[in-house]
Amino acid sequence: MFRAKFPPRRSVRDPMRTVASIAVVALIGYVAIKIVFGVAGGVMGLLISLAWFALKVALVAGLLYWLLTVFSPETARKVREAIRGESL
Repeated sequence: MFRAKFPPRRSVRDPMRTVASIAVVALIGYVAIKIVFGVAGGVMGLLISLAWFALKVALVAGLLYWLLTVFSPETARKVREAIRGESL
């Protein structure tokens, strides 16, 4: 037996269901973006703080090494050799 293919009946609820589905997906996306960027913002802040601290340490170490080279060149040479290791 063959059945005639009629288009499915559409009710008023179908467009509302589509709108509701889009709203739910948008809400889930919004929450996901807030969580991801909240965590990423905290991580970025931590990395920037660590980079700033490393820059300060490098500046202080460079200043101390420069002062060492000005006032005691022989000690500065020993420090440089200790950092580099033995030359071949």
